[in-house]
Amino acid sequence: MDNKDIKIINHLIKNARINASEISQNIKLSTSAVIDRIKKLETSGVITGYTVLLDPRKIHMDVTAIVNVVMEHPKFNDKFEEAVTKNKNVTECHYIAGDYDYYLKVITANTNTLQDILNEIKRLDGVAKTKTSIVLNTPKNEYSISADFNEE
Repeated sequence: MDNKDIKIINHLIKNARINASEISQNIKLSTSAVIDRIKKLETSGVITGYTVLLDPRKIHMDVTAIVNVVMEHPKFNDKFEEAVTKNKNVTECHYIAGDYDYYLKVITANTNTLQDILNEIKRLDGVAKTKTSIVLNTPKNEYSISADFNEE
């Protein structure tokens, strides 16, 4: 990746629907060169996909919770990961180091549905302990990382 690729990526991070001709004007590269570079970034796996970002509150998903999970033994991890991956309300699952084994982000309609999800998680084989925190406010929520933190 060179500086032009980084500039292309940062334009796409700000707006994935931006067209190649607009990017080309901003970074002083031909439209066809921008298209080729985007295709190479996709093919190489640097760009893994594009998505739509929803405001959960506008679709009546009013509760976000962070659920930390302790497993009895790593032999249960594969089945646990398979189960939480299938749960549409679990939007993130991270295997972590420290006092807990997993960090889950759960988005759901209300505390009643959260209770159901937590009970589902607690019933999974190998789950020894959970700790749940309700998110009150989200001052920062980035969905992508910058290709170059020094880029303005």
